[in-house]
Amino acid sequence: MSLPPRLATIAIAAIGAAVFWALKLPLPFLFGPMCTCLIAALTGVPLKGINVVSTSARTVLGIAVGSAITVDLMMKLPDMSVTLGIMVAYIVLIAIIGVPFFTRVCGFDRVTAYFSAMPGGLQDMILFGQEAGGNVRALSLIHVTRVLVIVSIAPFVLTEFYGVSLTGAVGAPVGDIPPAQLVLMVVIAIAGWQGGERLGLFGAAILGPLILGAVATLLGILTFRPPAEAIFVAQFVIGMGLGVSYTGITASELRHIVLSGIAFVIVLAVMAAGITQGVVAMGLADPVEAFLAFSPGGQAEMTVLALAVGADLGFVVLHHLVRMVVVIAGAPVAARIYLDEKE
Repeated sequence: MSLPPRLATIAIAAIGAAVFWALKLPLPFLFGPMCTCLIAALTGVPLKGINVVSTSARTVLGIAVGSAITVDLMMKLPDMSVTLGIMVAYIVLIAIIGVPFFTRVCGFDRVTAYFSAMPGGLQDMILFGQEAGGNVRALSLIHVTRVLVIVSIAPFVLTEFYGVSLTGAVGAPVGDIPPAQLVLMVVIAIAGWQGGERLGLFGAAILGPLILGAVATLLGILTFRPPAEAIFVAQFVIGMGLGVSYTGITASELRHIVLSGIAFVIVLAVMAAGITQGVVAMGLADPVEAFLAFSPGGQAEMTVLALAVGADLGFVVLHHLVRMVVVIAGAPVAARIYLDEKE
């Protein structure tokens, strides 16, 4: 008797994690589930994610980032003003290059091309693109492909070019964290997530707990990062979700949309490499932090990598937050101007 799709998905993801762990491959709880679920999806296996669990897992990363927002980091904010400004210019450059790429090279319509080029969150870009009349399936596959390819390539770059290890301590074991701190984390996760959604905060599952976690850290109430076990579960769920996103893909979509997404990632990689080198050459950031901050992957996925290499989590995530805010706040307005001009 075959397993229900959700149970089958979890089983396939667990096999991937176990194999990667046994082979001592990097980030087994992220890449193992991602690879096996991706292979299963491409071969036609009916997979189904668990949305509530996936969203809950992101609250863990939100707290992890919030716990990195310390007084020392706040004191460094003026020093980051230049790189944060570069991030804004970087987004504009992506739009200038990306929109013509998707229209003239890939043959997408203007609306779909615009929101495909924007390096924002998957859900936000799909929502904005749908409201503007874009191709929702194409937008979904383009952004999932962007995140998946970047997350797959980034560890190789980090280990081979920057010489860092992906085995950094992501957190203390749950047994080493005081029970009161664990309870506080649960309260922050639930209150931040639900409060963020009620306020209409984009990415509420991450940003709500991040904000509350940062406040609690700055007040000296939260003094621990979420336990390692919770971080591993978050990696597992995120990896599984990336693979599941390709469920039901057709050969035509694979040839046109996914290959277009991969080609655009190559363009983004060249741009990101150039900006990273420039930032490092100017002495504005260390190489690893600069690479992670300007890699246009998903916020959750970049957080996982920053944790794994022991990077300055606050620096990396603040730059991704600026990217998300600029894209989400500016994309609908810029799209309206761009599309009106083309009428």
